[in-house]
Amino acid sequence: MTGSLVHPMPSQPGVSRELPYDEVHRLQETARRIRATCIQLAHDGKEGHLNGALSSVDILLALYGGWLNTTPVDPRNPDRDRLLFSKGHACTSLYAVLAESGFLPKEMLALYAQNDSPLPSHPCVHALPLLECSAGSLGHGLGMAGGIAYGLRLDGRPSRVVALISDGECNEGSTWEAATFGAANGLDRLLVVVDNNGVQSVGRADALMGGTSIEEKFEAFGWRARTVDGHDIGALLSVLREVPFEKGRPSAIVAKTTAGKGVSFMEDQVLWHYRVPSDEDLKNALAELDAVPIHFSV
Repeated sequence: MTGSLVHPMPSQPGVSRELPYDEVHRLQETARRIRATCIQLAHDGKEGHLNGALSSVDILLALYGGWLNTTPVDPRNPDRDRLLFSKGHACTSLYAVLAESGFLPKEMLALYAQNDSPLPSHPCVHALPLLECSAGSLGHGLGMAGGIAYGLRLDGRPSRVVALISDGECNEGSTWEAATFGAANGLDRLLVVVDNNGVQSVGRADALMGGTSIEEKFEAFGWRARTVDGHDIGALLSVLREVPFEKGRPSAIVAKTTAGKGVSFMEDQVLWHYRVPSDEDLKNALAELDAVPIHFSV
């Protein structure tokens, strides 16, 4: 099954593809439909977590639409790049992008958060073997990614490994233990992207983390880090093409995003971490996005 975002793996594994302007523009248009899909799924599945789902859409589209060396034609290719979606509570964005990319039938999205569904409200590799890992308990994604990157290097594989984590996971000591491991072992095919939307489950990241710089923290742990507008797909693709930022060191991209991005009454509001959209919320959000959920257009 060929997806509309992901192209076949290039002849040289691990080499990013440069996308022309019209492709970047197409990804930006796709982002509206993905956001509409996330909101529809949250409404129908009676699950929240829209803050982090909507903030991560552009990051996922940049990864699947222009950087990850993977294809739905051969999704278990041993030389594929690996994405570990560590912020599992925000998985509606992951499921929607996987469906848009051809890794899942779009019709499957209607099963989100249903009993015995392959798409539970937190990703489970036993329910959906396509995934690289289960997620939901925060703070483990970077450690798993570092271990996978280390093992792939031992096997002589060219694959890159990226962990998409939340800024809330940067509260976790396990994240920084993993950062130490990555730097100590020179894992320059390891990338972490931090969805830095500034909002956590019960408050604002700066208040909970002391207003410190995530980029400076990764630099202090021996990584090379860059900060980028996490809603500018062109900028995301540009910085991704520079990975690794320094040979022999892992790379960190701090993507500055807006919680609840794309819907004015959801943006930067702590309550939308858990709140489930009502019928009226759904109607207003879809009207503002002016987009149809992707599984409704099949």
